[in-house]
Amino acid sequence: MSSPILRADPKTGFTRVVGVGGIGTGSIIALEGNHTLGRNESRMGRALDARDYCKLHIVEHYIAVLFGCRESQDMFRVFAIGNVGNDLAGASLIREMANAGIDTRYVGIEPERNTLFSVTILYPDGSGGNITTSNSAACALSRSQLSKCRKDLAVAGAHGVALCLPEVPIDARQEFLRIATECGSYRVASFPSGEMDMVRRLNLLSHVDLLALNQEESAALAGVQSSEERLLDACSAVATAANPNMRILASAGADGVYIFENGAWSHCESVPVEAISTAGAGDALLAGTIAGLAAGLPLADSTHTNWNGSTEICSAIDLGLTLAGFSVTSPHTIHPDANLETMLAFAGGKGIVMSAKLQSRCSHGAAAGSECTSHLPR
Repeated sequence: MSSPILRADPKTGFTRVVGVGGIGTGSIIALEGNHTLGRNESRMGRALDARDYCKLHIVEHYIAVLFGCRESQDMFRVFAIGNVGNDLAGASLIREMANAGIDTRYVGIEPERNTLFSVTILYPDGSGGNITTSNSAACALSRSQLSKCRKDLAVAGAHGVALCLPEVPIDARQEFLRIATECGSYRVASFPSGEMDMVRRLNLLSHVDLLALNQEESAALAGVQSSEERLLDACSAVATAANPNMRILASAGADGVYIFENGAWSHCESVPVEAISTAGAGDALLAGTIAGLAAGLPLADSTHTNWNGSTEICSAIDLGLTLAGFSVTSPHTIHPDANLETMLAFAGGKGIVMSAKLQSRCSHGAAAGSECTSHLPR
């Protein structure tokens, strides 16, 4: 029997994701010593046997496999917009994305530039960051490439997600958000901490419906280094000044995620798991959340704050946290075995089951109207 997949909700969810961002590879180095790397410091680190990918690829890969886009693209489509170099890395990435079910027709090949490359550093406590090349093929993203995707956003209208992620020029992302706004798309974005001043100057947040932040980005947006409560309030003040209907996901690593919706903050704990690597966990959180919204789940469930005992996946955040928990059981930034079946099996081992709503939004690829069978957690 075929593996279960999510089904989009054409009434309250989304049927199409069009994403722009960097597409590339990288290396992961585990640093020795937990203190922050100094400006003039040299330190030893262990190169990990792990495959690293850039944000757009990670997020769209998880969405595509959860919806089974490789087997069927009748009801749900995922498109990537970006550039790779005319090199082995670029060819491999395009092949991997297509194998996951991502439509790569808008991914260009730049003959004079190399494919985007990043180095991720991990501290012993699981925190970390990365350095990404600024002169790669990703930097050549053009307005003409962006204009070609307009028809796919326009066809979906309010049922399309415009996913705007870093590692491509900010003026290209500004243009993408402008197109998405004209097409009535649901606009999801993330910006690195070093760009927050420019984001404010360009008023980009006025074109964002769902903003994803990590701890560093939250502090940069808020412009304060303060208590958690004050930091969150400062973030939401800046965001809602630009867009009063803004919703925010502020990931807090092992402490879970804070959600801003309807003028108030709430908190959900992370799924308890022994992590092999936390690299890519925030991207998995965002991917699972978008997938949950596409399937028609609410963003958050006010009755759910932790995973103690038997807990149902009731909301998009629940799905995002479950996927993030599963993702960190792999050393790679994209878990190579991730799909709806393996994620639910992982969840079942934690006493986490599907809600009736989620159950109604999954099926087997060959039988679009059927429900997930009883061998899955329910």
